[in-house]
Amino acid sequence: MALIELDLTAQPDRTPGSRPPARRYRVPGLLLAAVLLLTAGGAAPVVPVLWRYLGEVPAPGVPAAPFALAGGRVYTSSAGAERVTTAWSLTEPPRRLWSARLPTPDSAEPDDYSWGGPEVVPAGAVVVLGTGRDTTVVDAVTGAVRWTAKKPLTPLSDGRTALALDHVFRAGTRYDQASGAPGQLYFSATGEPHTEPPLRTELHGVDLGSGRTLWTVTAAGSVNVLVVPGAKPAVLLLSSDRLRRIDGATGAVVRNVPLPAVDGDGPSEGELIDGLIMVHYGRDGVVRHEVAYDPETLERRWSHAVPETMLDAAHCGDMLCLGGRHTLDVLDPRTGVARWRAPADVDLIRSGDYVLELGSDSGVSVRLVDPATGATRVDLAGWRGEVVGSAGGPIVLRRSLDAGASAFGVVLPRHDAVQPLGVTGDPISDCTSDEHYVTCRADDGLRIWAYRA
Repeated sequence: MALIELDLTAQPDRTPGSRPPARRYRVPGLLLAAVLLLTAGGAAPVVPVLWRYLGEVPAPGVPAAPFALAGGRVYTSSAGAERVTTAWSLTEPPRRLWSARLPTPDSAEPDDYSWGGPEVVPAGAVVVLGTGRDTTVVDAVTGAVRWTAKKPLTPLSDGRTALALDHVFRAGTRYDQASGAPGQLYFSATGEPHTEPPLRTELHGVDLGSGRTLWTVTAAGSVNVLVVPGAKPAVLLLSSDRLRRIDGATGAVVRNVPLPAVDGDGPSEGELIDGLIMVHYGRDGVVRHEVAYDPETLERRWSHAVPETMLDAAHCGDMLCLGGRHTLDVLDPRTGVARWRAPADVDLIRSGDYVLELGSDSGVSVRLVDPATGATRVDLAGWRGEVVGSAGGPIVLRRSLDAGASAFGVVLPRHDAVQPLGVTGDPISDCTSDEHYVTCRADDGLRIWAYRA
């Protein structure tokens, strides 16, 4: 799910030796697999997996330079004002495909671009590279720059269209940063501060191949824009008094419903979660009510009051929850009624067919539970490091071994067990994964493995 969140009332707000030959990874991997199979106790059938070391790619500039795994490729980026992004194929060994030199941002603050790497979004025939407030669209095959924009872009599900926002402010409201004057600030899509909220927001549908504007929809004041997943591109536009569903290809408003105030509070922001649009009502940054709407029909489903839990907040990612750290209830999306209560002092993250429990203070993975009941489905004792991967894909896990090496396992959808993958021969850190690959940082570059179940 892609999301542009613009508050309706306030400011939108990381020394191994040389790499050993590939044959060294095979025997340790098989031995580890055998040990894990013996200790699993036959609780669940083990799915055959293949773990293969592909090779490494250099980290440009400094060892901590940012990287991304997206669309079956690895992307590396140089750190500093001169930004170069390089695409690598995930073959054996990995091969450089192209390098794209990105425009230097018009920024007075070097921290805006010195260390952060681009957000990489493959979209059909192009790749969208977003760094801070700037966006560069390059050809997916050659890396040639197609066009650039001095604002963020959000690709839609069709891979051909993107969203861009423009805010129109009253003349004379731009904030003088040299003055240091106190007060609420409101930021444009290009990052310019203003002392008053915008008069209106213009939402543009843009052709990703050329940058040409295809359609424009205007709303008064600030808005939230949510991109609906699915085969047909669609956009949800939440303004201060109504909710609209927009055809992402044409800009046509296909549904339009008013949003009445709740106990005197108007809508402040919204999010797509658990197949619903959750509209938050409140003021001064405090949410007091939530109302659930169907994203297709915009029909109102249910609502509830939100307790004040600012001093006892728990994290609940990509799922519906209510309450604080010691009283966190997971809700039924159909009714808004509590399904089960989470243990005290855990954070929850929806991950495909499971809910991942993490220790609130330690961040250590505890277990995978059933989303409907909260019952344990996979005990993650010993697997302290989850590898961040694609939403809804396999859950790749990591555990530390001697001398800084790591062992990897995977939980496949609908298989309630950690399946062994293999080991690394040298220290690694900062890993990410998708449905087929694992990429980790080493002192001398990035190391890449392929796996298959």
